This record gives sequence, C-alpha cells and structure tokens, in this order.
Amino acid sequence: MRWIGAWRLLGGIAASVAIAAGACAPAPPALDDRQVEEWIDVLYPLPKAERLSPPVASRLHGYAGLALYEGLHRADPGYRSLGGQLIGLDPFPEPEGEHDWPVVAAEAERRVLTGLIEGFALPSTRVMVDTLAEAQVERRVDAGVPEAVVERSLDYGRRIADHILERAESDGFAETRDRPYTPPVGEGLWVNTTTVEEYAPISVSASTDLVRLSNPSAALVPGAANARQMVLDRPSGADEILPDIDPTAALEPFWREIMPWAIASAQACAPPEPVPYSEAEGSAFRAQVDSVYDASMVLTEEQRTIALHWADNPGNTGTPPGHWVSIMRQLVGQLDLGPLEAAEMFGVSGLALADAFVSAWDEKYRSNVVRPVTFIREHIDPSWETVVVTPPFPEFTSGHSVVSGAAGEALTSLLGDGRAFVDSTHIASGIAPRRYASFEDAATEASISRLYGGIHYPMAIEHGKSQGVCVARALFDRISTRAEPAAETD
Repeated sequence: MRWIGAWRLLGGIAASVAIAAGACAPAPPALDDRQVEEWIDVLYPLPKAERLSPPVASRLHGYAGLALYEGLHRADPGYRSLGGQLIGLDPFPEPEGEHDWPVVAAEAERRVLTGLIEGFALPSTRVMVDTLAEAQVERRVDAGVPEAVVERSLDYGRRIADHILERAESDGFAETRDRPYTPPVGEGLWVNTTTVEEYAPISVSASTDLVRLSNPSAALVPGAANARQMVLDRPSGADEILPDIDPTAALEPFWREIMPWAIASAQACAPPEPVPYSEAEGSAFRAQVDSVYDASMVLTEEQRTIALHWADNPGNTGTPPGHWVSIMRQLVGQLDLGPLEAAEMFGVSGLALADAFVSAWDEKYRSNVVRPVTFIREHIDPSWETVVVTPPFPEFTSGHSVVSGAAGEALTSLLGDGRAFVDSTHIASGIAPRRYASFEDAATEASISRLYGGIHYPMAIEHGKSQGVCVARALFDRISTRAEPAAETD
C-alpha cells in the first residue's frame, strides 16, 4: 500500500524531521469492502430496466468489469493491468502522484457506464449510476482521504474510463445497429416462431409456466405503446422502441462482428458441425429431436425448476450473462473475497462472458439450425409446448451452454476447483436457492436446463459447453492479472 503525501527530503535537520513525520503518518484508509458488490447490485438489473438483449448485456459487463479492475488493481503491486494484453486495448496511461484507488475505480466505473448507455438510458438509470459513484467517493472523504488526493484520483479515473471508451467506440458495436437482415430460407434452417405476446412480457414465477400470458404478472400494461412498456410501466416516447429486443426479428445477427477481447477471431472456438438435418425416423438428427420431445413428456418437477432457475429471459431478469454476474456478487460474501479479488473475478470473468457471446452468435448464424419447436410442431405434435419460450435466434450452439462453460471455467481458474456455493439469484421470484459443488457443476446444470426448457438439442448443449470452455482458456492464455515474482539474486 502507498503512503499519503510525498515527503521531500531537503537535507540536514529538515530531512530528519520529515522522515520522522513520515514514519508517524497514518496509513491510507483500507479499500472499500462494499465497492464491487454495490456496482454489481446496479449492473444486474440494468439490462432488465433498459431491456437489453443478452449479447448487449454481455458487452456491458465486459467493459464494466474491466473498469473496476483497472481502477483498483494498483492498490496492490502484485496485480497487473490488462492494458496491452487484450485485443484492441493499449496500455493505460500511468498515474502520477498519490491516489486513492477506490475513488479512481468509482469514477472510472461511473464514466464507462455513462458512456456505454448514453443516448438510450432512462434518466433513472443515469441517476442510479451517478448516485452510487458519488456515495462511494463521499465514503472515502469521510474516511480521511485528502481533498487533493480525491481530485487527483477522480481525474485518473476519468483517464482510465476514456481509454476504455476509446476501445468501445471502435469495437464494431455501432456498425451492427439498425442493419437489415433476412434469414436464409431452406430445409432444416431456423425460422423465427417468437411472438411479442409470449416473449416480451416475461415472468419468472416458480409456480407457473415461465413466460405464459396466463400468468397475471405477465399481463401487458393497458395501452402499452412499445416494447419497454410491455413489462415496465413507465413513460417513454410513443414511437420509441429499443432495437436490442424485437422478438419478431432475428436477435443480433451481426454480433459475430464485435471485436473480441481474447479469442483470435469469432471462429476461434468453433464447435464441430451439427448433425445433418433429416426428417427420417432413425436418423441422427431425428434422434436429437426425439431427445427433446421425450424429455418434455416425462419432465420432473426438479427438472422444471432447473429450467426456470436458469431461464433468465431478457425483460424481467438480468439476462443469462447477468445471472453469472449475480453469482459473482454472491461469491464475494460466501468465499470472503477481498475487494481486489472481487474486482479481478468480475473483471476477468466479464471478459469471458463477452467473448462467449461473440463465439456463440457466430456459430448460431453460420449453421442456422432449426429449433425443436418448429420441427416438433410440424412433424410430431402440433400442440407441443415448451417450458421456456423459444428465443428469436438460431439453435446451434446453445448460448446458455457457451456462456456457462466460459463462466464456469473462468471462475475455476481464478478461485479454484471444488468451491461449493449457493445461488439465490431468483429467490425474490419464488425460486429456492440452489446449491452447487463447484462452478463446473453449476455450468453443467445451466447447460442442461435448455434441454429441460425444450429449446435446445443435446448436441447444442454438449458442444456449446466445450465451446465456452475454449473461450475462457483462450482468455487465460492471453492475460495475466498477477505480477511475476521478482527474480532472486545472489
């Protein structure tokens, strides 16, 4: 840790006095134990409030986690900056003078989030972000951080944020907005079956079907004018529709073009090709379909609970990447992680989540595999229903499996294997906490939940999870958050 003040040795008696004074100077305040958890508490509901799609939410978490880590890591010389280690991210400017790192982190996070949501966020979201940053800085002032150090720290936090936002401006996101897309048409190719009525008003009630309009909590707001109002009764423009969630159109068909953080390209972790489409009984593809249909016919209450626990549909939850961010928030307390460990966990794992979506969406829109609901209703049972509504994008591979494979591998690499934990993400919705023996255990359950939900074939789940593990390993092959130990000298 650094000492507050820069004592200048002027020589003679003055030098002795300065040294003595320095020896008696108080140490700077300890890091803020609540800082990372508080920011995750803001970040988890943000995609719900702003109705962000899962890929867009993953991008937000990637940049947000990076900002927190870069703001805090210099509090301990044992940690390294990720600047210069990630694709498209040059080394960060070096700080000069004394800084308070929680202040740096608070300002970096505030400015990055504000920059990412500028132009579409509700005023309440912006106020929430600003209020938390101001409260965290005020706590540091109350803890005794000098005004000059606070001002210097705020300035450096802004420099970190601007460096991160410079990368965000060139990561390809803007170029993917509002581009027309027409899905290919042909035998065995994906057809969007999602409707506004069943997808937008989502409920995560543990006692009823997840996204059925028969659930009273899922009813449309009377007079709803747009997608936001379908779930959230709040004022907005009469013709304002956030483009990130339009269930009647293909969701993020160009996400493969987003600049990844660590994988060499969107295809770097591509899975094996899906089995060829066939309607013939006894074929390999028909076996995949039968696995989904047969499972739905004998689904147990435990399997249904698993499907609901991991559903994480956009609109009424923090989305699938947000579920893993919620788990990270819970791990801080359950594993007694310090602020730097927590920032490292969120920073690195958030990058894995972001790259997982780039990888998954590349495969989805390359293979364009038809969803189970389409095949089953056309060839087996016209009245067949899923537990989880089929989302508006192709089937292969399972996004949940890719993302969970990446998150589980990242957390295992950072925190160790066999770390048991409890996930209470949806307890407020009536879904009981679930216990896991390890991060791998949770990733496996999250993956298989999509079979229980009726929206993915076994091949998409198996290959998707391996795809996600590949993504996380590529990240750890590229970066190091810990400084190399100094070489011993004779």
